[in-house]
Amino acid sequence: MNTTQGLPLEETPQQFAHRVKLTFENIGLLSRALTHRSYVNEHKEAIEDNERLEFLGDAVLDFLVGAWLYNRFPEMAEGHLTRLRAALVGNQQLATFARQIDLGQAMRLGRGEDDNGGRERPALLGSTFEALIGAIYLDQDVSAVQLFLEPLLESAVKHILSQRHDQDPKSQLQEWSQAQGYGPPHYRIVSDSGPDHDKCFEIEVIINGVTYGRGQGSSKHIAAKLAAKATLELLQVG
Repeated sequence: MNTTQGLPLEETPQQFAHRVKLTFENIGLLSRALTHRSYVNEHKEAIEDNERLEFLGDAVLDFLVGAWLYNRFPEMAEGHLTRLRAALVGNQQLATFARQIDLGQAMRLGRGEDDNGGRERPALLGSTFEALIGAIYLDQDVSAVQLFLEPLLESAVKHILSQRHDQDPKSQLQEWSQAQGYGPPHYRIVSDSGPDHDKCFEIEVIINGVTYGRGQGSSKHIAAKLAAKATLELLQVG
């Protein structure tokens, strides 16, 4: 990353595109994909943030990852394909993809967001990666997105399968709980803190009146998933 007097400077869209070997006909699309709303709030010359591109990228990812898995694993059952796709397009994995290409140093953030560690925040990294996918799709076509995405998917899916990260812990826990005759687990919010752009939820699992594991995350979904995972580990299930 470029520096001035020891302070890091964000990478320009052109520098980022060159580094990751992306070619953009419309560099403005890439610039928009890298622009967080906090930057727009502080820079009057910035016209639009990346939230619409994030929406598009999410849809493109769902389709392309599903198609890639369908062809990559021709004998795999639909349920397993669905779980694998969920693991590959979940924010945690998208944030990992973003880190692999050092996307954080190219993000255009407001000063406050930058000072608060926005370049390392998983939720922000994942959403910016989605916006990047949307920008590649609009600027070129679906084959360009495939060319960029598939090497990342190949590496990730091997890790997911080896570590069984495609197994949804909430589903696993519900199966175990019902098999014991307890009924479905109950997820209770223990705490909810932080500003809207940087929430932290803590959730605990209650089964048959007994409190088990807890999890913390930037959304209720993530916190509940981590609580279920902690409970499975505590019960030594799976």
